[in-house]
Amino acid sequence: MSKVFLALQDVDESRIIVEAIKKDNPEAEVEYPPAMIRITAEKKLVIKRETVSELLGMDWDPQDIQLVMISFGGNLDEDEDHFTIYWNN
Repeated sequence: MSKVFLALQDVDESRIIVEAIKKDNPEAEVEYPPAMIRITAEKKLVIKRETVSELLGMDWDPQDIQLVMISFGGNLDEDEDHFTIYWNN
């Protein structure tokens, strides 16, 4: 299987996003290289607006992930409710 990945800056908002990712994607693996957070998963990684908003204690727009994102690997599907990275194969 092909793994997708997401690399985020290691800042406060990213840590909450990672907590939400782990809650919604229990199979995701999280690494903490210097100054960044790298999340990998088999085939698909979903970041849900509802989960991040709940953990932040305020409304969160999935497009705001771009403020802390360094890079990602995979295809991207996003709308007002989610930010999803996936592979079709």
